[in-house]
Amino acid sequence: MADEIQELTGIAAASCYQCGKCSAGCPMVGEMDFGPHKIMRLLQLGRGEKLFEDESIWLCLTCETCTARCPNQCDPARVIDGLREIAIRRFDTKAPKRISAFRRSFLDQIRRNGRLFEFGLVLDYKLKSGDLFSDVTSAPAMFLRGKLALSPRRIKGIRDVRRIFDACLESGEES
Repeated sequence: MADEIQELTGIAAASCYQCGKCSAGCPMVGEMDFGPHKIMRLLQLGRGEKLFEDESIWLCLTCETCTARCPNQCDPARVIDGLREIAIRRFDTKAPKRISAFRRSFLDQIRRNGRLFEFGLVLDYKLKSGDLFSDVTSAPAMFLRGKLALSPRRIKGIRDVRRIFDACLESGEES
């Protein structure tokens, strides 16, 4: 598996010396069974197949905090992207429904507004995932603290953002 990842990404998992800085900065590590450094370790140990039995690779936000923090330029975010590609190709796997719903909702907000509109994201996610009421009690407090605006603010360069999305669609990438 490590060889397959290296061929796909150009990154050798063996170059990771397990300092843990990637996982220490990961905003999703608390939700993952395998944080970025554990993913790299499983690849080093030849146990990468275990990653396909878990949601950890799908929970990665691709924020690249792990990559920025890596003192050895291992690029864990790219490795995780590679693992997703392998999962899709090898197992005809798709991300779990709620993760796909969040990703789609997030990208839809960026395409529409050029930036994140939190209320729209939450509403869209809830409708797409079917998870309508799990955290509904959080909304009033978030609204009162100014965390949920009721209308989006669009950026000035919204046409450019939409042009980028359209170019990705034309090149065959999923938006």
